[in-house]
Amino acid sequence: MTARILIVEDEEIMRISVYDHLCSQEWEVDEAADGSTALERVKATHYDLILSDIRMPGMDGETLLTEVKTLSPRTEMVMMTAHGSTDDAVRCLKKGAADYILKPFDLDDLSFRINRILEMQAIKARCVSLEHCCGQRRPLIGSSPQIQKVLGLVSRVAPTDSSVLIQGESGTGKELVAAAIHYESRRADKSYVRINCAAIPAGLLESELFGHEKGAFTGADKTKIGKFELADQGTLLLDEIGDMPLDLQVKLLRVLQEREIERVGGLAPIPVNVRVLCATSKDLNVEVDQGRFRADLFYRLQVVPIEIPPLRERKGDVSELADFFLEEFGRERGMGFRLSREARQALEGYRCPGNVRELRNLLERASVLAPSSEIQLWDLPAEICGTPTDNPVQPKTLTEAVATAEKSCIQSALGKTGGNKTEAAELLGISRKNLWEKMKLYGLS
Repeated sequence: MTARILIVEDEEIMRISVYDHLCSQEWEVDEAADGSTALERVKATHYDLILSDIRMPGMDGETLLTEVKTLSPRTEMVMMTAHGSTDDAVRCLKKGAADYILKPFDLDDLSFRINRILEMQAIKARCVSLEHCCGQRRPLIGSSPQIQKVLGLVSRVAPTDSSVLIQGESGTGKELVAAAIHYESRRADKSYVRINCAAIPAGLLESELFGHEKGAFTGADKTKIGKFELADQGTLLLDEIGDMPLDLQVKLLRVLQEREIERVGGLAPIPVNVRVLCATSKDLNVEVDQGRFRADLFYRLQVVPIEIPPLRERKGDVSELADFFLEEFGRERGMGFRLSREARQALEGYRCPGNVRELRNLLERASVLAPSSEIQLWDLPAEICGTPTDNPVQPKTLTEAVATAEKSCIQSALGKTGGNKTEAAELLGISRKNLWEKMKLYGLS
């Protein structure tokens, strides 16, 4: 993406020379003859970098630096100074300038400095993206026709800039699909920013999305950059878009149409180039019919709809997902977890109302509590293995009841001791040989 640069220089010959050189580098360049004109341009347009003389009539470069850092904190400034005013340049560095260059200077050297600063900007944006995504990017697991259809849609829509609406039940992996779209797109090396519209109070959501100016409201003691600006040139995921208040839906629609935002308390629009992905567990058709979601925004977002099927509709993926999660837990704990045949069959027959998220959580619990690396049927929750949870009266002999209680005690002891048979035997008050015989009797590995 082409960087936008503003040159602020009162000497016309110098300004024209620098302007022509930077234009030849294929940057988008504007110019201003004084600080006041430059400030008006900054209020109207976002610049990646400003190249400014320090000593100018009227508003000097140092004052301009202070104003720019208030209006647009992400805009970097390079100060131009004569040999006799290096003290001024150092003072500007302390106030936030990225660099300074002594007049007269070599234009190639100036290009090198600008390229270096723009590269650092890209690295900072990448760091923001990684902070948002750390620990969240996972592969899309599954070989079922349903999930393969989703993967096919991801591959086709990723190279475009079209808006995508991802719908599906909670826990199906909507965020993973959104991340896959971003990382397969031409914006993959740019910021990927996520925000959950349901997790932020309605009164704060506008500021989180669009940012705010210093003094815009009580407690706004400094300018805040919103998620749209953070995601500039990259991708923004609006998760749980169905919970966005109606008044904000109007503003979001305008942003999508005009490709510019206004901070809360701001006076000028800020252009942004952001690909917007949306996800929701609600049926937006129903929300539109009931007046809780704007129809015009719904149609604007649903350029490409992707429906994520619940796990109960893709049973063939359960076993593959289970092996993936157990391998992940095993790496964390230095163990090799696996499912017994009975446990695998029980998982494949379970409806998983919480979808993939529930499957992952119950396998993590089983891997923590299981006495051995092989997870047995009885290591799974009662609702999966079919064990009644309310302990109803069951017709069984005394021998069967004692055997069931004994097996349960042994499992509990092994769980408490991490599978250590010697300690478990001491806890149960029996010999290690006796424990081994009972484990063999009850099929406990």
